[in-house]
Amino acid sequence: MAAATHKGIRYVCQRCTACCRWPGDVILEEGEAEKIAAFLKMELHDFIQEHTHLSANRKHLSLNENEDHSCVWLEGNNCSLQTVKPKQCAGFPNEWNFKGWKSYCEAIPVPISS
Repeated sequence: MAAATHKGIRYVCQRCTACCRWPGDVILEEGEAEKIAAFLKMELHDFIQEHTHLSANRKHLSLNENEDHSCVWLEGNNCSLQTVKPKQCAGFPNEWNFKGWKSYCEAIPVPISS
């Protein structure tokens, strides 16, 4: 996961879901598992056991993904966790992105007015 640097530009998400189909860990920050579990009306323990795994660096919980690396919460082109999606998801591509993301992502660059 690379930090994003977009001088003078903010990207507006078009919900193309390219980022939802990219392989890698979706790290859950503090409090996000609880928020998602509550949204799904699940006990926290059950949500963690059924829908997360230890991230590659073994320091965080990460959302499970499908065999094709797409997000399990993706339904067509819609995020079923949209209102409680993790900060990592909400931050793409402005807060972080992956090498070559512009070839896949349909986000529209908009100049930031001073």
